[in-house]
Amino acid sequence: MTELLSPALAGTAAGLGVAMPMGAMSVLLLQEAVRDRRTAVAAASGVAAVDLGYAALATALGPWVASHVAPVEAWIRLAAAAVLLAIAAHGLAGAARVREPAPAPGGPGAASEEGPGAGRSRGAVFGRYAALTAVNPTTALYFAALTTAQGAALGSGAAATAFLAGVAAASLLWQQALVVLGSLAGRRISATTRIWTFRLGYGLVAAYALKIAFPLPW
Repeated sequence: MTELLSPALAGTAAGLGVAMPMGAMSVLLLQEAVRDRRTAVAAASGVAAVDLGYAALATALGPWVASHVAPVEAWIRLAAAAVLLAIAAHGLAGAARVREPAPAPGGPGAASEEGPGAGRSRGAVFGRYAALTAVNPTTALYFAALTTAQGAALGSGAAATAFLAGVAAASLLWQQALVVLGSLAGRRISATTRIWTFRLGYGLVAAYALKIAFPLPW
């Protein structure tokens, strides 16, 4: 069991790293929770499902890529770390541009406001949020860089399964936490809170990048 703890923890950190930064999808999810908590749960599940799907695809391909380019494995790790650092830097820079959203006419519960889940079944909301998440190339790039750099560490089926379980659990729990926050606190969330989620989420990405970069290839 102990040999599976490391990939499981790695997957948990990876899932939090991609889920925590509060971008457009997080704001939509909070708004969905204000309107209807049940459809928001379905929306959160759609977001987490895409995170898991991208992680599974990257986990399947990453070790294969790494094993076929063993002579330059250290350089691949360095390139992957550079990609992750670029994602983290871009996200942290965006934190400075976060603004408090303007209140909607008629208050937080205004019935006239439409959104991804307005008037739709939970299945339709799940599909809508999954599609919106899937078109974000950053998620795919993040997992591709991460799993390729880890290479043989995810080569066994058990390790890969533990990693994916960590990703799924972390992403789903975070998205569902946003649903609870939205249903309890309403649509508005302070700019300070959003900035700190950017810092924590992209800080995890940056820490992961530094971890896989060493030892350096020279």
